[in-house]
Amino acid sequence: MYGMAAVLTADVLQDEVAVSLARVVAAANARAREAGVDLRQSLVSITQQSFDGGLIWRVNYGPRDYVSRRGGDFIVEVDPTSASVKRVLRGQ
Repeated sequence: MYGMAAVLTADVLQDEVAVSLARVVAAANARAREAGVDLRQSLVSITQQSFDGGLIWRVNYGPRDYVSRRGGDFIVEVDPTSASVKRVLRGQ
């Protein structure tokens, strides 16, 4: 699945959540790469959180082989309206 090009239909491009999430993931991936995170070896999870009437997406990069491991996650919080990174956390 990696490296495969996909043609996005007009329906997908009109889906505001899908497009916003794609921008969020791209911004988070760029920050993770800068920090030396191997994206292909990461288990990625995404959650949406609300605060003070706004939303933020939290993109978590954890080890794929997480059994018997604690911490080590790399977390990027991104504002979906601007796709700007708001906070970066690294698990212990």
